[in-house]
Amino acid sequence: MDELNSGYSPELGDWVTLTTVFQPLEAFMLRGVLQAAGVPAAVADAHLVQAHGLLAPAIPVRVLVPERCKVQAEEVLAAFHRGDFRLDEAGEDDMKDGTLP
Repeated sequence: MDELNSGYSPELGDWVTLTTVFQPLEAFMLRGVLQAAGVPAAVADAHLVQAHGLLAPAIPVRVLVPERCKVQAEEVLAAFHRGDFRLDEAGEDDMKDGTLP
């Protein structure tokens, strides 16, 4: 695991797999979303996928969370997939008199 992963806290339980993806970039993005929502998260197996490029389609990258945070993490993940964290291309703050600056 790398230095951007959340630290291990024994009181939160063991790390469990929240989801698996086949692109390391997607796993890192999901880790960031979870961490921004206050859920400790880690990515595992990303370097294995990068080291074995020919096997990459067969090796999933795991996004891990502490066992006691899994329900909250599932809610954050569902909100992400629904688009709750999506940014509008032209927010109200960007518009002046109905036109972009």
